[in-house]
Amino acid sequence: MRKTLQEKQARLEELRTIYGNFKEQPFQLNLKRGVPGRNQLALSEDMLTILTPEDLYQEAETDFRNYGVLTGIPEAKKFFSEMLETSPDEVIIGGNSSLQLMYTVLASKMFLGQPDRNSAWSKEKTVKFLCPSPGYDRHFNVTEKLGFELIPIDMTSTGPDMDQVETLVAGDASIKGIWCIPTYSNPTGVTYSNEVVDRLSKMKTLAQDFIIMWDNAYVVHHIQEIKEHVQDILETSKKYGTEKRIWMFCSTSKITFPGAGVAALGACKENIDWFTEVLSDQTIGFDKINQKRHVKFLKDKEHLLQHMEKHAELLKPKFDIITDLFKNYFKDSTMLEWTEPNGGYFVHLTTVDGCAVRIVDLLADIGVSLTEANASYPYGVNPQDNSIRLAPTSVSVDEIEAAVKAICLCVELASLEKELSSNK
Repeated sequence: MRKTLQEKQARLEELRTIYGNFKEQPFQLNLKRGVPGRNQLALSEDMLTILTPEDLYQEAETDFRNYGVLTGIPEAKKFFSEMLETSPDEVIIGGNSSLQLMYTVLASKMFLGQPDRNSAWSKEKTVKFLCPSPGYDRHFNVTEKLGFELIPIDMTSTGPDMDQVETLVAGDASIKGIWCIPTYSNPTGVTYSNEVVDRLSKMKTLAQDFIIMWDNAYVVHHIQEIKEHVQDILETSKKYGTEKRIWMFCSTSKITFPGAGVAALGACKENIDWFTEVLSDQTIGFDKINQKRHVKFLKDKEHLLQHMEKHAELLKPKFDIITDLFKNYFKDSTMLEWTEPNGGYFVHLTTVDGCAVRIVDLLADIGVSLTEANASYPYGVNPQDNSIRLAPTSVSVDEIEAAVKAICLCVELASLEKELSSNK
Protein backbone atom coordinates (compact mmCIF):
# COMPACT_ATOMS: atom_id res chain seq x y z
CA MET A 1 0.00 0.00 0.00
CA ARG A 2 1.36 3.40 -0.98
CA LYS A 3 1.84 5.90 1.83
CA THR A 4 0.19 9.28 1.81
CA LEU A 5 2.20 12.47 1.90
CA GLN A 6 1.30 12.92 5.57
CA GLU A 7 2.41 9.38 6.42
CA LYS A 8 5.74 9.96 4.66
CA GLN A 9 6.28 13.21 6.56
CA ALA A 10 5.51 11.47 9.84
CA ARG A 11 7.95 8.68 8.96
CA LEU A 12 10.63 11.24 8.15
CA GLU A 13 10.22 12.87 11.57
CA GLU A 14 10.44 9.44 13.21
CA LEU A 15 13.68 8.72 11.35
CA ARG A 16 15.12 12.08 12.36
CA THR A 17 14.43 11.29 16.01
CA ILE A 18 16.18 7.90 15.75
CA TYR A 19 19.07 9.55 13.90
CA GLY A 20 19.37 12.20 16.62
CA ASN A 21 19.78 9.46 19.24
CA PHE A 22 22.61 7.90 17.21
CA LYS A 23 24.25 11.31 16.92
CA GLU A 24 24.41 11.60 20.70
CA GLN A 25 26.16 8.22 20.95
CA PRO A 26 27.96 7.76 17.63
CA PHE A 27 29.53 4.57 16.32
CA GLN A 28 33.21 4.09 15.59
CA LEU A 29 33.01 2.03 12.41
CA ASN A 30 35.26 2.32 9.37
CA LEU A 31 34.17 0.67 6.11
CA LYS A 32 36.22 2.92 3.81
CA ARG A 33 38.82 0.61 2.28
CA GLY A 34 39.12 -3.08 1.40
CA VAL A 35 41.34 -4.12 4.28
CA PRO A 36 41.58 -7.72 5.55
CA GLY A 37 40.41 -8.27 9.10
CA ARG A 38 42.76 -9.32 11.89
CA ASN A 39 41.46 -12.87 11.79
CA GLN A 40 42.30 -13.03 8.09
CA LEU A 41 45.84 -11.80 8.72
CA ALA A 42 46.24 -14.45 11.42
CA LEU A 43 45.78 -17.16 8.75
CA SER A 44 49.25 -16.36 7.40
CA GLU A 45 51.21 -15.91 10.63
CA ASP A 46 52.99 -19.25 10.20
CA MET A 47 54.67 -17.76 7.16
CA LEU A 48 56.74 -15.50 9.42
CA THR A 49 58.79 -18.41 10.77
CA ILE A 50 58.67 -20.79 7.83
CA LEU A 51 62.11 -20.11 6.35
CA THR A 52 65.44 -21.68 7.27
CA PRO A 53 68.83 -20.37 6.08
CA GLU A 54 69.03 -23.28 3.64
CA ASP A 55 65.84 -22.12 1.91
CA LEU A 56 67.63 -19.03 0.70
CA TYR A 57 70.01 -20.76 -1.67
CA GLN A 58 69.16 -24.41 -2.10
CA GLU A 59 66.90 -24.28 -5.18
CA ALA A 60 68.85 -21.87 -7.36
CA GLU A 61 72.42 -20.91 -8.07
CA THR A 62 71.80 -17.42 -6.73
CA ASP A 63 71.86 -16.65 -3.02
CA PHE A 64 68.49 -15.03 -2.30
CA ARG A 65 70.06 -12.94 0.46
CA ASN A 66 72.18 -11.05 -2.03
CA TYR A 67 71.66 -8.75 -5.00
CA GLY A 68 70.31 -9.96 -8.32
CA VAL A 69 67.45 -11.97 -9.86
CA LEU A 70 65.77 -8.79 -11.11
CA THR A 71 62.58 -10.37 -12.45
CA GLY A 72 61.96 -12.78 -9.58
CA ILE A 73 63.12 -16.13 -8.25
CA PRO A 74 62.16 -19.17 -10.38
CA GLU A 75 59.89 -20.64 -7.71
CA ALA A 76 57.89 -17.40 -7.50
CA LYS A 77 57.60 -17.12 -11.28
CA LYS A 78 56.20 -20.64 -11.43
CA PHE A 79 53.72 -19.94 -8.61
CA PHE A 80 52.44 -16.67 -10.07
CA SER A 81 52.30 -18.05 -13.60
CA GLU A 82 49.67 -20.45 -12.26
CA MET A 83 47.68 -17.55 -10.78
CA LEU A 84 47.96 -15.53 -13.99
CA GLU A 85 47.48 -18.60 -16.21
CA THR A 86 50.58 -17.94 -18.27
CA SER A 87 54.12 -19.30 -18.50
CA PRO A 88 56.93 -18.45 -16.05
CA ASP A 89 58.91 -16.61 -18.74
CA GLU A 90 55.91 -14.28 -19.19
CA VAL A 91 55.99 -13.17 -15.53
CA ILE A 92 57.89 -10.54 -13.56
CA ILE A 93 57.79 -10.59 -9.76
CA GLY A 94 57.75 -7.19 -8.05
CA GLY A 95 57.54 -5.85 -4.53
CA ASN A 96 54.48 -5.82 -2.31
CA SER A 97 52.32 -3.57 -4.53
CA SER A 98 50.73 -4.45 -7.87
CA LEU A 99 49.57 -0.83 -8.08
CA GLN A 100 53.22 0.25 -8.12
CA LEU A 101 53.85 -2.08 -11.07
CA MET A 102 50.84 -0.58 -12.87
CA TYR A 103 52.09 2.94 -12.20
CA THR A 104 55.54 2.03 -13.51
CA VAL A 105 54.12 0.55 -16.72
CA LEU A 106 52.02 3.64 -17.41
CA ALA A 107 54.66 6.17 -16.40
CA SER A 108 57.23 4.38 -18.57
CA LYS A 109 54.86 4.31 -21.56
CA MET A 110 54.15 7.99 -20.98
CA PHE A 111 57.70 9.31 -20.57
CA LEU A 112 60.13 6.65 -21.84
CA GLY A 113 58.08 5.15 -24.62
CA GLN A 114 57.96 1.59 -25.89
CA PRO A 115 60.25 0.75 -27.58
CA ASP A 116 61.97 4.16 -27.35
CA ARG A 117 61.45 7.84 -26.50
CA ASN A 118 60.10 8.62 -29.96
CA SER A 119 56.98 6.64 -29.03
CA ALA A 120 56.47 8.26 -25.60
CA TRP A 121 52.84 9.26 -25.08
CA SER A 122 53.96 12.55 -23.50
CA LYS A 123 54.92 13.72 -26.99
CA GLU A 124 51.27 13.69 -28.03
CA LYS A 125 48.95 16.64 -27.46
CA THR A 126 46.28 14.63 -25.67
CA VAL A 127 46.20 11.15 -24.17
CA LYS A 128 43.05 9.51 -22.85
CA PHE A 129 42.18 6.41 -20.82
CA LEU A 130 38.91 4.48 -20.57
CA CYS A 131 37.56 3.97 -17.06
CA PRO A 132 34.74 1.43 -16.56
CA SER A 133 32.57 2.94 -13.84
CA PRO A 134 31.84 2.23 -11.06
CA GLY A 135 35.51 1.26 -10.81
CA TYR A 136 38.60 1.50 -8.64
CA ASP A 137 39.41 5.04 -7.54
CA ARG A 138 43.15 4.39 -7.20
CA HIS A 139 43.31 3.28 -10.84
CA PHE A 140 41.67 6.51 -11.88
CA ASN A 141 44.00 8.56 -9.66
CA VAL A 142 47.08 7.02 -11.31
CA THR A 143 46.03 7.92 -14.84
CA GLU A 144 44.73 11.34 -13.84
CA LYS A 145 47.99 12.32 -12.14
CA LEU A 146 50.06 11.05 -15.08
CA GLY A 147 48.17 13.46 -17.34
CA PHE A 148 45.53 11.31 -19.00
CA GLU A 149 42.04 12.55 -19.72
CA LEU A 150 39.66 10.04 -18.13
CA ILE A 151 36.63 8.78 -20.03
CA PRO A 152 33.93 6.92 -18.05
CA ILE A 153 32.52 3.72 -19.54
CA ASP A 154 29.32 2.16 -18.24
CA MET A 155 29.71 -1.12 -16.37
CA THR A 156 27.20 -3.85 -17.18
CA SER A 157 26.51 -7.20 -15.53
CA THR A 158 29.13 -8.82 -17.80
CA GLY A 159 31.85 -6.15 -17.80
CA PRO A 160 32.38 -2.79 -19.50
CA ASP A 161 29.84 -1.74 -22.13
CA MET A 162 31.72 -3.01 -25.17
CA ASP A 163 29.59 -1.09 -27.66
CA GLN A 164 30.83 2.12 -26.04
CA VAL A 165 34.41 0.86 -25.85
CA GLU A 166 34.60 -0.33 -29.45
CA THR A 167 33.07 2.85 -30.83
CA LEU A 168 35.47 5.08 -28.92
CA VAL A 169 38.72 3.20 -29.59
CA ALA A 170 37.95 2.77 -33.29
CA GLY A 171 37.70 6.52 -33.85
CA ASP A 172 40.19 8.17 -31.49
CA ALA A 173 43.95 7.53 -31.62
CA SER A 174 44.48 9.50 -28.41
CA ILE A 175 42.73 6.76 -26.39
CA LYS A 176 45.68 4.72 -25.16
CA GLY A 177 44.12 2.14 -22.89
CA ILE A 178 41.46 0.83 -20.55
CA TRP A 179 41.39 -0.19 -16.89
CA CYS A 180 39.93 -3.63 -16.17
CA ILE A 181 39.29 -5.59 -12.97
CA PRO A 182 38.07 -8.78 -14.64
CA THR A 183 37.23 -11.00 -11.67
CA TYR A 184 34.87 -9.74 -8.95
CA SER A 185 35.33 -6.14 -10.07
CA ASN A 186 35.86 -3.39 -7.51
CA PRO A 187 33.24 -2.35 -6.44
CA THR A 188 30.44 -4.15 -8.32
CA GLY A 189 31.67 -7.76 -8.03
CA VAL A 190 31.14 -8.36 -11.77
CA THR A 191 33.25 -10.98 -13.54
CA TYR A 192 33.87 -10.33 -17.24
CA SER A 193 32.11 -12.68 -19.64
CA ASN A 194 33.93 -14.66 -22.35
CA GLU A 195 32.33 -12.40 -24.94
CA VAL A 196 33.78 -9.29 -23.28
CA VAL A 197 37.26 -10.87 -23.15
CA ASP A 198 37.00 -11.80 -26.84
CA ARG A 199 35.85 -8.34 -27.87
CA LEU A 200 38.59 -6.62 -25.85
CA SER A 201 41.17 -8.86 -27.50
CA LYS A 202 40.07 -8.50 -31.12
CA MET A 203 38.63 -4.97 -31.26
CA LYS A 204 40.08 -2.53 -33.77
CA THR A 205 41.84 0.43 -32.16
CA LEU A 206 42.97 3.58 -33.98
CA ALA A 207 45.86 3.80 -31.50
CA GLN A 208 48.34 1.12 -32.49
CA ASP A 209 49.85 1.26 -28.98
CA PHE A 210 46.56 0.73 -27.12
CA ILE A 211 46.91 -1.29 -23.89
CA ILE A 212 44.65 -3.17 -21.49
CA MET A 213 45.53 -2.86 -17.80
CA TRP A 214 44.18 -6.20 -16.53
CA ASP A 215 44.20 -5.96 -12.72
CA ASN A 216 43.13 -9.42 -11.57
CA ALA A 217 43.33 -8.46 -7.91
CA TYR A 218 40.54 -10.81 -6.78
CA VAL A 219 41.25 -13.79 -9.01
CA VAL A 220 41.16 -16.30 -6.11
CA HIS A 221 39.00 -14.30 -3.70
CA HIS A 222 35.85 -16.42 -3.81
CA ILE A 223 33.23 -16.01 -1.07
CA GLN A 224 30.20 -18.02 -2.10
CA GLU A 225 29.88 -21.58 -3.44
CA ILE A 226 29.86 -20.30 -7.02
CA LYS A 227 33.48 -19.65 -8.00
CA GLU A 228 33.65 -17.39 -11.02
CA HIS A 229 36.51 -17.57 -13.51
CA VAL A 230 37.51 -15.19 -16.27
CA GLN A 231 38.78 -16.35 -19.65
CA ASP A 232 42.55 -16.05 -20.15
CA ILE A 233 42.97 -12.75 -21.99
CA LEU A 234 46.64 -13.18 -22.89
CA GLU A 235 46.00 -16.50 -24.64
CA THR A 236 42.86 -15.07 -26.25
CA SER A 237 44.76 -12.05 -27.57
CA LYS A 238 47.43 -14.28 -29.08
CA LYS A 239 44.77 -15.72 -31.40
CA TYR A 240 44.19 -12.22 -32.79
CA GLY A 241 47.81 -11.04 -32.76
CA THR A 242 47.06 -8.38 -30.13
CA GLU A 243 49.05 -9.80 -27.21
CA LYS A 244 51.21 -6.67 -26.91
CA ARG A 245 48.20 -4.73 -25.61
CA ILE A 246 47.80 -7.01 -22.54
CA TRP A 247 49.35 -6.18 -19.14
CA MET A 248 48.14 -8.47 -16.34
CA PHE A 249 48.61 -7.95 -12.61
CA CYS A 250 47.93 -9.78 -9.35
CA SER A 251 49.32 -9.91 -5.82
CA THR A 252 49.08 -11.62 -2.46
CA SER A 253 48.02 -8.38 -0.75
CA LYS A 254 44.71 -9.79 0.46
CA ILE A 255 45.98 -13.38 0.59
CA THR A 256 48.74 -12.99 3.18
CA PHE A 257 49.80 -9.54 4.46
CA PRO A 258 48.92 -6.38 2.50
CA GLY A 259 51.97 -4.56 3.86
CA ALA A 260 54.35 -7.41 3.08
CA GLY A 261 52.93 -9.27 0.11
CA VAL A 262 54.28 -10.05 -3.34
CA ALA A 263 53.01 -8.63 -6.63
CA ALA A 264 53.36 -10.00 -10.15
CA LEU A 265 53.03 -8.78 -13.72
CA GLY A 266 52.19 -10.99 -16.68
CA ALA A 267 52.66 -10.09 -20.35
CA CYS A 268 53.93 -11.37 -23.68
CA LYS A 269 57.67 -11.93 -24.03
CA GLU A 270 58.23 -8.68 -25.96
CA ASN A 271 56.58 -6.65 -23.20
CA ILE A 272 58.47 -8.59 -20.53
CA ASP A 273 61.81 -7.83 -22.19
CA TRP A 274 61.03 -4.10 -22.45
CA PHE A 275 59.77 -3.84 -18.86
CA THR A 276 62.79 -5.75 -17.55
CA GLU A 277 65.00 -3.07 -19.07
CA VAL A 278 62.83 -0.37 -17.49
CA LEU A 279 63.17 -2.00 -14.07
CA SER A 280 66.93 -2.46 -14.41
CA ASP A 281 67.40 1.29 -13.93
CA GLN A 282 65.27 1.29 -10.77
CA THR A 283 66.36 -1.73 -8.74
CA ILE A 284 68.87 -4.56 -8.68
CA GLY A 285 66.14 -6.87 -7.43
CA PHE A 286 63.01 -6.98 -5.28
CA ASP A 287 62.69 -8.82 -1.95
CA LYS A 288 63.65 -12.38 -2.87
CA ILE A 289 63.45 -13.60 0.73
CA ASN A 290 59.80 -12.56 0.85
CA GLN A 291 59.19 -14.23 -2.51
CA LYS A 292 60.64 -17.47 -1.16
CA ARG A 293 58.66 -17.13 2.07
CA HIS A 294 55.42 -16.85 0.13
CA VAL A 295 56.17 -19.76 -2.19
CA LYS A 296 57.07 -22.06 0.68
CA PHE A 297 53.91 -21.11 2.58
CA LEU A 298 51.40 -21.05 -0.30
CA LYS A 299 53.13 -23.86 -2.24
CA ASP A 300 51.04 -24.06 -5.42
CA LYS A 301 47.65 -23.09 -6.81
CA GLU A 302 45.85 -26.03 -5.20
CA HIS A 303 47.19 -25.13 -1.75
CA LEU A 304 46.51 -21.44 -2.43
CA LEU A 305 42.84 -22.19 -3.08
CA GLN A 306 42.66 -24.18 0.16
CA HIS A 307 44.09 -21.16 1.98
CA MET A 308 41.51 -18.90 0.34
CA GLU A 309 38.71 -21.19 1.52
CA LYS A 310 39.72 -20.19 5.06
CA HIS A 311 39.37 -16.53 4.07
CA ALA A 312 35.96 -17.26 2.59
CA GLU A 313 34.77 -18.87 5.83
CA LEU A 314 35.55 -15.61 7.64
CA LEU A 315 34.13 -13.27 4.99
CA LYS A 316 30.94 -15.07 3.91
CA PRO A 317 28.95 -14.30 7.11
CA LYS A 318 29.67 -10.58 6.67
CA PHE A 319 28.43 -10.48 3.08
CA ASP A 320 25.44 -12.68 3.91
CA ILE A 321 24.28 -10.41 6.72
CA ILE A 322 24.48 -7.36 4.44
CA THR A 323 22.26 -9.09 1.89
CA ASP A 324 19.80 -10.34 4.51
CA LEU A 325 19.41 -6.97 6.24
CA PHE A 326 18.98 -5.03 3.01
CA LYS A 327 16.45 -7.55 1.68
CA ASN A 328 14.44 -7.30 4.86
CA TYR A 329 14.56 -3.51 5.16
CA PHE A 330 13.98 -2.62 1.50
CA LYS A 331 11.78 -5.54 0.44
CA ASP A 332 8.92 -3.23 -0.56
CA SER A 333 11.03 -0.23 -1.55
CA THR A 334 12.87 1.19 -4.54
CA MET A 335 15.16 3.36 -2.40
CA LEU A 336 18.21 1.10 -2.73
CA GLU A 337 19.75 -1.49 -5.00
CA TRP A 338 22.82 -3.48 -3.95
CA THR A 339 25.15 -6.11 -5.36
CA GLU A 340 25.42 -9.65 -4.03
CA PRO A 341 28.91 -10.66 -5.20
CA ASN A 342 30.23 -14.21 -5.29
CA GLY A 343 33.68 -12.92 -4.42
CA GLY A 344 35.90 -9.91 -4.00
CA TYR A 345 35.88 -7.35 -1.21
CA PHE A 346 33.01 -4.95 -1.80
CA VAL A 347 29.29 -4.37 -2.02
CA HIS A 348 28.11 -1.57 -4.29
CA LEU A 349 25.00 0.44 -3.45
CA THR A 350 22.91 2.31 -5.99
CA THR A 351 20.77 4.92 -4.28
CA VAL A 352 18.01 7.21 -5.46
CA ASP A 353 19.59 9.77 -7.79
CA GLY A 354 20.91 12.78 -5.91
CA CYS A 355 21.17 11.01 -2.54
CA ALA A 356 24.59 9.30 -2.29
CA VAL A 357 26.54 12.31 -0.97
CA ARG A 358 23.83 13.09 1.57
CA ILE A 359 23.76 9.46 2.80
CA VAL A 360 27.52 9.25 3.25
CA ASP A 361 27.52 12.61 5.08
CA LEU A 362 24.70 11.48 7.36
CA LEU A 363 26.61 8.31 8.20
CA ALA A 364 29.82 10.21 8.90
CA ASP A 365 28.00 12.35 11.46
CA ILE A 366 27.01 9.24 13.43
CA GLY A 367 30.43 7.62 13.23
CA VAL A 368 30.10 5.28 10.25
CA SER A 369 32.89 6.04 7.75
CA LEU A 370 32.45 5.01 4.11
CA THR A 371 34.45 5.76 0.99
CA GLU A 372 33.41 9.14 -0.41
CA ALA A 373 30.20 8.94 -2.40
CA ASN A 374 30.79 8.53 -6.16
CA ALA A 375 34.54 7.90 -5.63
CA SER A 376 34.20 4.96 -8.03
CA TYR A 377 33.87 7.37 -10.96
CA PRO A 378 36.63 9.31 -12.75
CA TYR A 379 37.44 12.55 -10.92
CA GLY A 380 34.87 11.46 -8.30
CA VAL A 381 32.16 12.90 -10.56
CA ASN A 382 28.93 10.97 -11.04
CA PRO A 383 26.06 13.11 -12.42
CA GLN A 384 23.52 10.71 -10.91
CA ASP A 385 25.05 11.03 -7.41
CA ASN A 386 23.87 7.49 -6.66
CA SER A 387 27.02 5.40 -6.02
CA ILE A 388 28.31 4.16 -2.64
CA ARG A 389 30.91 1.47 -1.98
CA LEU A 390 30.89 -0.69 1.16
CA ALA A 391 34.11 -2.36 2.32
CA PRO A 392 32.95 -4.76 5.06
CA THR A 393 35.98 -6.99 5.47
CA SER A 394 37.94 -5.30 8.27
CA VAL A 395 35.17 -5.13 10.87
CA SER A 396 33.41 -7.88 12.84
CA VAL A 397 30.06 -9.47 12.01
CA ASP A 398 28.43 -7.60 14.89
CA GLU A 399 29.90 -4.33 13.67
CA ILE A 400 28.69 -5.05 10.14
CA GLU A 401 25.18 -5.56 11.46
CA ALA A 402 25.28 -2.25 13.32
CA ALA A 403 26.72 -0.43 10.29
CA VAL A 404 24.14 -1.83 7.86
CA LYS A 405 21.27 -0.89 10.15
CA ALA A 406 22.67 2.63 10.28
CA ILE A 407 22.99 2.64 6.49
CA CYS A 408 19.37 1.54 6.12
CA LEU A 409 18.26 4.38 8.37
CA CYS A 410 20.27 7.00 6.46
CA VAL A 411 19.22 5.70 3.04
CA GLU A 412 15.55 5.95 3.98
CA LEU A 413 16.02 9.34 5.65
CA ALA A 414 17.84 10.88 2.68
CA SER A 415 15.46 9.31 0.15
CA LEU A 416 12.39 10.65 1.95
CA GLU A 417 14.00 14.08 2.26
CA LYS A 418 14.62 14.06 -1.48
CA GLU A 419 11.10 12.91 -2.34
CA LEU A 420 9.31 15.31 -0.01
CA SER A 421 11.39 18.30 -1.04
CA SER A 422 10.56 17.65 -4.68
CA ASN A 423 6.83 17.60 -3.82
CA LYS A 424 6.87 21.09 -2.33
